[in-house]
Formats: sequence, structure tokens, C-alpha cells
Amino acid sequence: MPEVMVSGLSGRRVVVTGGARGLGAAFIEALANAQAQVVFGDVLEDEGRALADKLGANVQFVPLDLASPDSIAAFVAQAAQTMGGIDALINNAAITNSGGRFAQELTADTWDAVMNVNVRGTWLMCTAALPHLRDSQRGAIVNIASDTAMWGAPKLLAYVASKGAVISMTRSLAREFGAHGITVNAIAPGLTEVEATAYVPAERHEYYLKGRALTRAQVPDDVTGPVLFLLTDAARFVTGQLLPVNGGFVMN
Repeated sequence: MPEVMVSGLSGRRVVVTGGARGLGAAFIEALANAQAQVVFGDVLEDEGRALADKLGANVQFVPLDLASPDSIAAFVAQAAQTMGGIDALINNAAITNSGGRFAQELTADTWDAVMNVNVRGTWLMCTAALPHLRDSQRGAIVNIASDTAMWGAPKLLAYVASKGAVISMTRSLAREFGAHGITVNAIAPGLTEVEATAYVPAERHEYYLKGRALTRAQVPDDVTGPVLFLLTDAARFVTGQLLPVNGGFVMN
């Protein structure tokens, strides 16, 4: 894949959740190449620190547990202090936990764990960052949803429900935050070849390959360009939108 290059982000102060590996790491590397400042968080501290060390002084890692409201508040405060403010937020972090089980096989604890991270955590990140995004006067939020919420992937109920909630939350937040000049959009990637999808059975990967209009595997760089575009001034009048990025597996 050619390297993703997006202009107009030099000096932009961006916060990313779930950035230690996978899609998050791809976003961060592209932001660093675009000369943005980045503070990212993850529960994977060793991997997060290693990535920050690799990418240089404009990229800082701060531990973050989206299941903890206190951790979220401390993370956002430290990010704002480190960069002198926040211009953009990419809500990328999520857990699956429910993969491979039918609805009747899920436990309430599993359901609650997924919702606490994927839904409550996303909401709390948005509200914690709100004062800083408002002060930026060009604030932008991109929530990473999933195309599973668009076609109803089976044996993944808690995750699918959580990503459906993120899509709905994006629309409501766009209306609320629009008064402050903040855009809020969502990206719905398809099944992407990253560490987090290693558990997905081969037949599900094949199902995606056969169902896409573009019949190849999806890689992180496929998602990076659309996400970074939504942070630029070129997208200042785009808000409340869901953009599927899945090679045409689901068309909106």
C-alpha cells in the first residue's frame, strides 16, 4: 500500500485512544508524518511507550483505561497540558469480548464490560475533551465505529450493539457540539487485518473478501486517510455523518 499522506494537520493537537497497536497505531504514525502533535492512550503500556519512542518528540504516550472515569479525566487533563490544548479527538479504543458466542451465551458481566469501554468510555472522552475542543475553535471528533453495526454480524452481539450506540451517539453529539463549532463524525471500518482481528475465523475473512466490491484484504492504511481527512479544515462543514470504509462490503 502507498503511504497515506494528508496535508493541513501540521501543528494540530490530536488525542487518540487505543493507539498502542492496530488501527490506532496507524492513525498515530500518519499524524506524526503530517507534523501533528499527538497524545495517545492505551491499557497496553509497554507497547504504547515503545511506539511513542519510535515516533519521536511530537508523540507522547499516557496510560489510559476507558473502563475508569477517573483514568479518562486524568488522561485528557494531561494531554491538554502536554500539548497546550486539544484540537481533535479520535475515539478508537474498543474491546470485543463477545466474539464467537450467540446472544444467549453472553453473560451480563461481558455485556457490561463491552458497553463500559466502547460506549460509556467514548461518551466520557467526548465530554472530558469538550472544553478544550471548544477553545480550539476548530475542534473535531472522529469516532471509530464498525460496519458490523450496519449489517448485523452474528455471534458478536455486545460489540455490534456497542458500535451501533457509537453511531447514534455521533449524530446526537454532532447536534450538541455543533453550537461550539465542533464536528463529530464516525468511520465504520470493515474487517481489517490487525492484531485485534487475529481471532476472527478464516471463513469470516473469506466472507468479507467475497462480498466486497474491491476484492482484497482491508489494511489499516485503508482507514487512515478518511479519518485524517475528517480532522482537516477541508471537512469543517461535515458533521454527524457515518462513513463506511470497507471496500464496498456495505454501501451507505
